[in-house]
Amino acid sequence: MPAIRFKLQDVPDGGMTAFTHKDERIIVLRDSDELTAFEGSCPHAGADLSTGLICENRLICPWHHATFDTKTGALLEPVATRGLKRYAIQDDGDEKVINLDDIIKNESTQPQDIANQTLTLIIGSGAVGFMTATWLRTLGYGGTIKLYSKDRYAPYNRPLLSKNYFSKGMSDEELLLGGADWAKDYNIELHLDTEVTQINPDNKTIVLEDGNEITGDYLVIGTGASPIRPDIEGMDLDNVFDLRTLTDAKAIKSAVKDKRVVIIGSSFIGLEAAASLAQGGEALSITVIGRDETLLNNIVSEQVGQAIQNLHEDNGVTFRLNSKVKKLQGSQGSVAGVILESNECVDADIVIVGTGVVPNIEVIESNQKEEDTGVHVSATLSLNDASFAGGDIAEAHTIFGHQRIEHWRVAMQHGMIIAESILKQVNKNQIVRPFDERVPFFWTQQYGKSLRYVGFAKTPNYAILRGNPNELDYIEFYFDSDE
Repeated sequence: MPAIRFKLQDVPDGGMTAFTHKDERIIVLRDSDELTAFEGSCPHAGADLSTGLICENRLICPWHHATFDTKTGALLEPVATRGLKRYAIQDDGDEKVINLDDIIKNESTQPQDIANQTLTLIIGSGAVGFMTATWLRTLGYGGTIKLYSKDRYAPYNRPLLSKNYFSKGMSDEELLLGGADWAKDYNIELHLDTEVTQINPDNKTIVLEDGNEITGDYLVIGTGASPIRPDIEGMDLDNVFDLRTLTDAKAIKSAVKDKRVVIIGSSFIGLEAAASLAQGGEALSITVIGRDETLLNNIVSEQVGQAIQNLHEDNGVTFRLNSKVKKLQGSQGSVAGVILESNECVDADIVIVGTGVVPNIEVIESNQKEEDTGVHVSATLSLNDASFAGGDIAEAHTIFGHQRIEHWRVAMQHGMIIAESILKQVNKNQIVRPFDERVPFFWTQQYGKSLRYVGFAKTPNYAILRGNPNELDYIEFYFDSDE
């Protein structure tokens, strides 16, 4: 039986120590004389949890801020989708012994026997839909879960499409959330390539494209957002792509070899795609066109934006900033160039459009929706007692007021909150921690470097910078004013 041996003093009080056995990393946390042992790699992306933070009863992953209970290993915050394996610790004289085959069952996982006779309808297979279904089962929901999605693929990790898919040769299976058998393992009725044409939150009813009408006991709306195509000439040419779905990413990946790629839009999606394509090394050239004078100037300071631009240029990416697209020029039905308002032509064989998204709310019948701001929901994501909306469509009550936040981790948090709210209907002891108790967080990854943003600032104009952005070693604090 594989085992790890150590002494109490090997683990600092209030801290943790990592141990390894062959390729397996184990972390041991200490609170006075109490020790707990967990798997030491984050289930999300394999980060070394021993380099993370312990904050009261929370262990926080150093990469993407997945958070776990320090006593049980239970998942407290995504982007991980499950808790940590916990190992028993035995005494052997003055030594402690961890047998790696002796795993303690996570006490937070309940028998699936709550609300057995109910039906939950979930619309959308993105982060909200996936996490709602997963968390319902984790908390013991025993009813039927039907998830409908117009996507042809089972739930997958959408952020990886722009961050890693073009550079690392990832397989489709590596992208799948929860693995290839997720729906079977969690007893989810998965209805893919199925469009929902009407959603009525008041009576928890949906209408499918074939006219079939279904009513549930609970309704979860996670219809996400769709890319905005600028209203300019040539957008209907061949080899002009969005980057939102796995289908989009596969089409781009199969088309870029030895091609001149132009990305319209200098947002995080556009920059991540540029970095991933540059690292993939198959494109002949990569040019990013942006409307502003500096990168991400509504989010970070000019110094940080310039440092990000320098990083890209060092990797061969060309920029046309302070530029607006006039039209796309075609040749034999395919895009051949991007004409700027200055009448300069940027040669292009492939164009990727990354000019923002709009929430998919047109099929929702509700007076709580607005075209520009999405669906208005409470801090527990509710439209009414049994209908909920989350993710890119939800303008929710947050710690910073009502906001619609297009972040992957936020959408997964929404899914957890919705699941807890559903269970609260039948289990009064269920705890629901509303969204306004959480601080938004997102990250971008480019060339192996990670920029992380915690909180929310209306503008980066009032900032204090510590460190050197050009060395990619800095922290910047943003304020609402200079007072």
